[in-house]
Amino acid sequence: MAIKFSKTFLLRKLHQLTGIVPLGLFYFVHLYTNSAALNGPKVFNDHVQDIHNMAYLLFIEIFGIFIPLLFHSVYGILISAEAKPNVLGYGYARNWFYVFQRATGIFLFVFLLFHILNFRFGLIPGLNMTPVAGNADQAYAIVSREFQIVWVLIFYFLGVIATAWHLAYGFFLFAVDWGIVIGEKAQSILLKASLGLAVFLSLIGINAAIAFVRPCGLLPKALCEEPRLTTPTPPKKV
Repeated sequence: MAIKFSKTFLLRKLHQLTGIVPLGLFYFVHLYTNSAALNGPKVFNDHVQDIHNMAYLLFIEIFGIFIPLLFHSVYGILISAEAKPNVLGYGYARNWFYVFQRATGIFLFVFLLFHILNFRFGLIPGLNMTPVAGNADQAYAIVSREFQIVWVLIFYFLGVIATAWHLAYGFFLFAVDWGIVIGEKAQSILLKASLGLAVFLSLIGINAAIAFVRPCGLLPKALCEEPRLTTPTPPKKV
């Protein structure tokens, strides 16, 4: 007899899957690119130019980022609207984590909309009007100017923390709901690892953001070196 799946079941599974792939993968690539700012404008701009040089970039953005992000965000808000938090009656850690996951999801919808309009398209009135897309040679300067505005930088700090939590705890939920991690002890270990990952990603993301206003971010400058332009030595005359 054929196994039937409800529409809701399939949509929830697709929601979880899009959160891991491709959005989770894109987040790690994005974090790596932003971290290139630790080594100065040239290194960061070169990384952005490498992305611009990718074949089929527009198709990757549309089908690998924007459409999955739109579905994951909108359906996530619908799920949150149906949620019935019970942390006041049952203040267990898992219940609080459930609330944090829903709250960060709603916040990220606003944050990512702002982020995309601001840096991808340059469409936020009163802020940056030059998109990073198509202006790789100005990428570092564009982001740096924005992060000189204190409230923008703080807003991005919150966005980095919310994204790190949402993704890391999402890994835990994905592994449990898909039956990858079953035992209670294994789930406990995975949960701690997920929380550790959230902290680690938050620190990496915040440090990358600070690198746009302070060389090397919060790290000692000796750990980050900007590339030096060297003049080639002329060949010796024989």
